[in-house]
Amino acid sequence: MRLGGIDIPHDRHLVGHSDADALLHAITDALLGAAGLGDIGEMFPDTDEANRGRDSAEMLSQAAEAVRQKNYQIGNIDCIMFAQRPRLTPFKEPIRERVAEILAVTPDAIGIKAKTGEQIGPVGLDVAMMAQSVALLIGDDEVA
Repeated sequence: MRLGGIDIPHDRHLVGHSDADALLHAITDALLGAAGLGDIGEMFPDTDEANRGRDSAEMLSQAAEAVRQKNYQIGNIDCIMFAQRPRLTPFKEPIRERVAEILAVTPDAIGIKAKTGEQIGPVGLDVAMMAQSVALLIGDDEVA
């Protein structure tokens, strides 16, 4: 399974038009939204065959560049991954480092949390995974 830009051993995989990396998609949406640039579906529509199987890290990198073109710097990114299985705690640091690498920021600018569904709902029943992210952008005129 691909999550947060790394491969995680698991007996299941995520399904999507691209490589289905739900965490990188959430971060991409957070960056685009914070900069007023729409969302991942607008920038990388699933109706475009060029996006079939596409590496989500490439999409995130392009979104980050679009954010920088609007004269924003990435202040920090905070993420939550929701999954009953696999246990994601052992992978939080490698994910954090990979996301920082993709975004060309230091790892201390990336927050990664993992939550289970406690046996409730689609996440808790192990039929779905979800990811949420929020991004803090700093305008060039705000940098001291």
